[in-house]
Amino acid sequence: QAAPPSWEPSTEEESRFVLPDSDELAEVLVDLGVPHQDIEEPVRLSRRVVGDPETLRFVEQAVEHLVEGMGQIRGTTALPELAGAPEALTRFLPLYVYVAALPHVRAHHRERGVPEEVSRRTLADLGRCVAWYRRWHGTGGVLSPRWLSLHFHGELYQLGRLQFQRDRAGRWTSDSAAAAGLTLGPDDPVLALHVPDFMGPLSPEACDRSLARAREFFARHYPEEPYAVASCGSWLLDPQLRRYLPEDSNIVRFQKRFRAVRVPDEPEDMAPVRFVFGTADVPLDRLPRRTVLERAVVDHLRDGGHWYVPSGWFAL
Repeated sequence: QAAPPSWEPSTEEESRFVLPDSDELAEVLVDLGVPHQDIEEPVRLSRRVVGDPETLRFVEQAVEHLVEGMGQIRGTTALPELAGAPEALTRFLPLYVYVAALPHVRAHHRERGVPEEVSRRTLADLGRCVAWYRRWHGTGGVLSPRWLSLHFHGELYQLGRLQFQRDRAGRWTSDSAAAAGLTLGPDDPVLALHVPDFMGPLSPEACDRSLARAREFFARHYPEEPYAVASCGSWLLDPQLRRYLPEDSNIVRFQKRFRAVRVPDEPEDMAPVRFVFGTADVPLDRLPRRTVLERAVVDHLRDGGHWYVPSGWFAL
């Protein structure tokens, strides 16, 4: 394990809120995968954070809430909002909270023996959320800050192509798995799979490598949590995709991994649109139709169909 950066507090000081100075903050943001074009503005605004007692106290309280029970499974946690803050500062407040939480989550990773490479790649998802904010809004900020609470609470790890969240089985998953002969009760540990959009093709080989890494990783670093089942809730599991995609497509082969799939009653039409096109604000007739998947997502909706976000599981 590499030594902590100089701005991180020592072990006995880890309860303190610490934000690196401007020069070190820029380096930290680079390490977190923040695009270069979105580094100067939050570095400049950070002087306002540390110079204003009210803002500083807000960030400190948000960090305390975020890191409470570090490593426990609790799911996503919403960050509070600072009323009356300037618009630019509001966009970047989650970034300061997560930077300030770095010493706490890194301490948890070190305690669990998580390799530095896994820690770095996991936490670099912050940079992806900054990139996505600019893609959606045309300016700097942090998209879906609640999602990142999993990464910075020791609940989610990037292991190759897939991300794995330490989670608990819901009633449907436990009942379905039990009916298939597995011993899985409600609230037993399950690994929730997430498919990031930036890691290249969802090939079977890449998924196999990720799953193999996950089996070894969680058995080694969280041995008290036996993971026998992987679960997933995603538009990628919508069985309607098979009408449009060939049987040997990566998405269809991903679907075939799941032993059972439950389709909800309510559609979520924009889920695949956001994932495939990076926006939900462009009219369907203006979206590109370059690939089989792009045409499938658009044509299905234009023909009056709906997309769903099913959930499924398979044995590990």
